[in-house]
Amino acid sequence: MRLLLIADTHVPKRARDLPVPVWDAVDQADVVVHAGDWVDPSLLDTLSARARLLVGCWGNNDGAELRRRLPERADVTLEGLRFTVVHETGAATGREARMAKAYPDTDVLVFGHSHIPWDTTTKTGLRLLNPGSPTDRRRQPSCTYMTADVAGGVLSGVTLHEL
Repeated sequence: MRLLLIADTHVPKRARDLPVPVWDAVDQADVVVHAGDWVDPSLLDTLSARARLLVGCWGNNDGAELRRRLPERADVTLEGLRFTVVHETGAATGREARMAKAYPDTDVLVFGHSHIPWDTTTKTGLRLLNPGSPTDRRRQPSCTYMTADVAGGVLSGVTLHEL
């Protein structure tokens, strides 16, 4: 199963649309995971229509319509692996310990908010992934997104793509 992980798209405030390589990745993915800050419901509509399966949550920049349509926390099991998708996880310092305690029944936590890519594993085995932002690099050298594969309860091939 091929995954596309994105967050902090901020369409249309930071970009008019997602970059072409991200749309290509949507077409190749079995599951698109979006960790919040969509900004406009039209992107949710377009991704929902185009993605085979879309799993997403709302972020702090998402208004009432997106919060009505999306959960604050999305949970899904894919190929035997338990995923949780949230927007915010707080400060980077101590994140692994806090998230391991907050999500003891999760295998992979996908989050956003900072626009800073993140890939670590806690002592308890929880994998933390932040794909950065494909449209707003902030203090990063480039805009980013992630892809990964899941098979038989194992996450593999986690790749950070720079735009």
